[in-house]
Amino acid sequence: MDEDKAKILIVDDEKIHISVLTKFLSGDYDVSIALNGAEALMRAKADPPPDLILLDVMMPEMDGFEVCRRLKSDKSLKSIPVIFLTTKDDEENTARGFELGAVDFIRKPFRPAVLSARIRTHLAMSNQKQLLEQQVKERTAELVKSQKKLRDAMGNLLTIQVAPGVLWLQVPEADLRILCGCPGEVVKLLMLKGLNAPAFKDGVNFETGPNVILLSDLLVQNGQFANLSEFPVLQMLYRQGMMIPGHPNNTGVKPMLIGSAEQVRAQMEYIHHGNYGLLSKEEIMAAGIDEELAESMMRVKLKFAFGKIKKPYEFLDTLEIDDTLQEIRNGVFVRRIGFNQFRFHYRERFADIDLNLPKDAHYPSPYPLGRHRLQRHYFSVLHTGEGDGWNTKKPSMSSVLMFQGRIYLVDAPPSVMNGLTALGIDISEVEGIFHTHSHDDHFAGLPDLVHTDRRLKYFATPLVRTAVAKKFAALTSLPEEKFEQFFDIHDLEFDTWNKIGGLEVKPLYSPHPVENNLFLFRALDWNGHRTYAHWADLTSFEVLDKMTGEGPEDVPPDFAEAVKKSYMIPAAIKKLDIGGGMIHGVASDFMDDDSERLILAHLERDLTPEEMEIGSEASFGAVDVLIAGEQGHLQQKIFDYLREMFPESSEDEIRMLMNGPIVDHNAGAILTKKGQDADVVRMLLAGAVLFVDSELGISNQLGFGSFIGLKQVFEKDARTAGTYRAASHGSSLHIHRRLFRTFLKNNGIMEDFAERLKKIQFLRRTWLFGENTSFSFLDRLSKQVETTYLLDGAQIDLCSDAGLCLIEQGGVTVTNGAGGVKGELKAGDFFGEHFHTKENFENPVFSAKGDCALINIPRDEIFNAPIVHWKILETRRKRVRVLY
Repeated sequence: MDEDKAKILIVDDEKIHISVLTKFLSGDYDVSIALNGAEALMRAKADPPPDLILLDVMMPEMDGFEVCRRLKSDKSLKSIPVIFLTTKDDEENTARGFELGAVDFIRKPFRPAVLSARIRTHLAMSNQKQLLEQQVKERTAELVKSQKKLRDAMGNLLTIQVAPGVLWLQVPEADLRILCGCPGEVVKLLMLKGLNAPAFKDGVNFETGPNVILLSDLLVQNGQFANLSEFPVLQMLYRQGMMIPGHPNNTGVKPMLIGSAEQVRAQMEYIHHGNYGLLSKEEIMAAGIDEELAESMMRVKLKFAFGKIKKPYEFLDTLEIDDTLQEIRNGVFVRRIGFNQFRFHYRERFADIDLNLPKDAHYPSPYPLGRHRLQRHYFSVLHTGEGDGWNTKKPSMSSVLMFQGRIYLVDAPPSVMNGLTALGIDISEVEGIFHTHSHDDHFAGLPDLVHTDRRLKYFATPLVRTAVAKKFAALTSLPEEKFEQFFDIHDLEFDTWNKIGGLEVKPLYSPHPVENNLFLFRALDWNGHRTYAHWADLTSFEVLDKMTGEGPEDVPPDFAEAVKKSYMIPAAIKKLDIGGGMIHGVASDFMDDDSERLILAHLERDLTPEEMEIGSEASFGAVDVLIAGEQGHLQQKIFDYLREMFPESSEDEIRMLMNGPIVDHNAGAILTKKGQDADVVRMLLAGAVLFVDSELGISNQLGFGSFIGLKQVFEKDARTAGTYRAASHGSSLHIHRRLFRTFLKNNGIMEDFAERLKKIQFLRRTWLFGENTSFSFLDRLSKQVETTYLLDGAQIDLCSDAGLCLIEQGGVTVTNGAGGVKGELKAGDFFGEHFHTKENFENPVFSAKGDCALINIPRDEIFNAPIVHWKILETRRKRVRVLY
């Protein structure tokens, strides 16, 4: 067989025709023969297959048309050209043959020259077709290879670590930029990474950034909010321009939130309240505002909202992720592969995202604040934030007030705890917070403020407090009344001097998209009152004037004039929001302000020369003293604390105990090393201290009233159980251990206090009670707890009115109602929280694993300590996913 000859298959049931065709073609072609349709199909599948088939139409059993249909339906044979040989020359049969895929018809008896020419023509056409197909195939392969290189160069599914628990995932080919995780200040972290950056297109300035946000399955991780999408959404809508009419980035495609159904729905509700606060005149009136004033406030709100309060779905798309593959957009898919773990697919590749925050890791602050040693004055203002939600160099506008030894916050910006640590203030030293409004740059630090064993006092008008509670409830998926379990509510009356000890505060209404009150503080000095005005989130006079008019939807002119007049109330120090735009003030409105000193704040940029002529700036940690003097407030605070700890003691003995030196320590200093002997007991007075035991994986923060070195009072050869390291500048009272021992013996409490101390030290080493709990709280707890001992395998009976069970020794096995083992708890873990979270789930079953000892914590103590309450809710949400 000549491999260079074309291969022709002749299919005919007439031997005479086969003989003639074979004799005519065999000199130029490699000829094979089939006498019927079945044989033809078999020979067509030979290796190599024929290059052309001459097919008789009229054959028994299977005619040529059926053979052709079967050839063309086989992918491996369909490209072989078929020429029909027929005695019939009617139009119907010819049309049918061409429809089935034949390339030609030749009538019998054929003319040799015509047959030869047509065979050569169709073989040439077939070869050319095959050549073209091969070239297309090769070029397609080259194109696919080039496209792959281009996709690799584009960075499809490129993942960038922004911070612990925060990642950036991009698929440029699909125009998707996904922010994975969105804690407070994440916008600033993206700006520092260059992922939110200035850009220019079609004559328009804007920012780059994400267009999809992946939410954490857990709202709270390691005590911090993991999902605060308000500012990232605002950045997408306005700074990227996705919602601005006529903007080149407004293509009709909405930004998107993706994540668990629970978190997506909670974030949509939180964004709704974050944008608008209270949503109707009726809600405003329910907060104590009369109908006429509520009508004016609602008109203001609708002016800011361009006439309509929109539902979040009008400007945001959502996708609720489960363990099935779901398309986000443009061929990018996602599915859940574990708790807080997701897999993104694009074309043939995938990328995994893990949003679980590692143990002891925290979402970082975008700016270093240094370390400061706090100077305490009778009445002073400590400046802790002059920036806004976009300033990468300064915290958002906020202040700390110090009055008669008490410390108050004005607003709770993101990273509020970083600011306090930088200033040498522990959360245990904070008396309360004055809150202006619920936008995230003033609100996002609120969960940090529950990191204490007592409820901080919350000062605001009922109008603001109601709006804040609704947003807090939406964010946390908790009932509104829970807000009062985390904070000690103190409602303030508008336009009235409200007395708080010797400090007075007057809240003033300020127009804003959400309910907002300004604060004017004053205290009495020998020459009259000294005042501090905190004007956060003002409205410029120009914007106010555009709102006013006589129409049914306009703001009454006298209402706007009253607001302007209140803005101009003079103060010794007045901090102003001059962020400009639609919802912030401008410095030029205060050119004629009679205040002694204006401080310009709430800015992303530097001051202009014109603004420099109007007001001052304040750096982080700067102090303005309104009334000098300290008056020994710290000594009184120490006395009150020790008197509460040791009610059996006389006043003289307490003063003897506190007569030691007060010693300052610097941030980062080791106060006592693990295994070290100590001659003195340290009582922490200011700043934060970390207790670290790397072997046990413990790192807990201690604050005011915590003791270091008490064990050595009872055991002469005892050594420090862990290392105590200063997290900030601070100070402590040094009490010699011999004096402390004598004090306890004289009061007959040596043995009792030793037993309490053992319980305190155990509680201090647990995750639930180890962080930001005072010694006095743990001491109070130690007096109330009861220990129960159980044998291996014993089922633990819990009743609904029981407290919380803490495992002191041994372990506990957790099973669900079906009997499946769902977890093992060890010493230091707790259980029984399901009775206090009011969920409609079948109660789990607990049984002792080995002999164990359980400590029962009274219910009241659980809910009177916000940090414990918060940790219980955080843990419960994790366990529900495992159990059910």
